[in-house]
Amino acid sequence: MGSSHTQWIAWRVAAVGFCLGLFVAAGVTSPVWSGQEEQFTPEYKALRSSFDPKHTPKIAAPDSVKRGQWFDVTVTVGAGGEHPSLTEHFVRYIALYINTAEIARVYLHPVYSSPKVTFTIALDEGGSLRAVEEPTHSAAWEASKKIVVSP
Repeated sequence: MGSSHTQWIAWRVAAVGFCLGLFVAAGVTSPVWSGQEEQFTPEYKALRSSFDPKHTPKIAAPDSVKRGQWFDVTVTVGAGGEHPSLTEHFVRYIALYINTAEIARVYLHPVYSSPKVTFTIALDEGGSLRAVEEPTHSAAWEASKKIVVSP
């Protein structure tokens, strides 16, 4: 094998190393979605907690429960009526939190899924149950309800 073949291999190794270095550096310094955040206004990215009859979640749960006891929490989207479930506008998911810890999340399908979910949960401590839902065409909406856990 001549020197031209050796040079070709050296160039190939250098090119692959350079490309790999760019790939690794880009992955470390910026996420895949880098640059896309500019397309969303701060109002769109903000979690909405104001009242909207179509989007505000409604939480149905007891005010107090015993520690470790299973109970149901039903979240319906649309405190003033049900949110539609259409191909062009629907609720993507409903998530349930206790304070800042996510307990469960259900993803919904347009047309076939009603924006109403019942979670069966048990808690060790009281706090604020928070329901978060994200519809298409707007930022996520949340509502909260205090719950007391007794021994």
